[in-house]
Amino acid sequence: MGRTIQELMRRACEAGTAIPGFNIPYLQMMEPVVRALRDTQCFGLIMAARLEWVKFAAGGPREVFETYQRFKDERYTRLHLDHVPVIDEDLHRVDFVADLGLAISLGYDSVMVDGSRLPLEENIRATKTIVDMAHAQGVAVEGELGAVMGHESGPMPPYEELFASGKGFTDPDEARRFVAETGVDWLSVAVGSVHGAITEGTRREKKIEARLSIERIDAIRKTTQVPLVLHGGTGIRKEYVIEAIRHGIAKINVATAIRQPYEALMEQSTEKALDAVYDAAVRVIREDLELEGSAAVIFP
Repeated sequence: MGRTIQELMRRACEAGTAIPGFNIPYLQMMEPVVRALRDTQCFGLIMAARLEWVKFAAGGPREVFETYQRFKDERYTRLHLDHVPVIDEDLHRVDFVADLGLAISLGYDSVMVDGSRLPLEENIRATKTIVDMAHAQGVAVEGELGAVMGHESGPMPPYEELFASGKGFTDPDEARRFVAETGVDWLSVAVGSVHGAITEGTRREKKIEARLSIERIDAIRKTTQVPLVLHGGTGIRKEYVIEAIRHGIAKINVATAIRQPYEALMEQSTEKALDAVYDAAVRVIREDLELEGSAAVIFP
């Protein structure tokens, strides 16, 4: 029970499995997600990103933390602060040190600083600032290198054009340097996935069916030797996801797959909306990611 998230992530990577991270944009969604993890005997992260309290209804780091204390089950869950950007999706500077510092002081198990919109040198500096702060408290840090598209307010270029060009994909040599100079525990990489849309007019649209560059994942894993993270996990063709796990993706973020069923029913019936979240989370674990029973592998 006392294992750190750093140990659990390394264990997942070594065992060829992955840890799903479920984003919680509405606090009520947390209980059915924890229940789904417990019922499927799957170890996962409960997560909230800054955009989920700015653009949705997650409240803030403290509200997420306090809600988690009510529902947590540490046989199957840990708490992660996802995506606190240095520059956000609207291209505004963020007081990322304050947001992340609050989460670290509250007792989050891990945090993510997202400097991916910065030049490499600035990303390294910003990320190392958070790593030094977090590691002093035993908190794990996820960084990001490369551009996982989808959260921007403007239109996205055609997906096939993006994938073919590799535009924004994480560079393996830059990743080697980034990990060595920042000391991050794991790395979010851009290898073909896209984030779910978050603007009011597009957030209920079906996601693009994405692919992944397994070759790029392999190359980054070899140069960094740290567990890798896949953001935008909803909507990727299953065969790519399963293969990516075999090649070093140790954490997969899931948001749209559980958010859209909740939003479709939340004004009609809270009970039905929460049942839909539970059903969607179970389906993701069992069918999309094939991670049912993973807790027994991660806690040997």
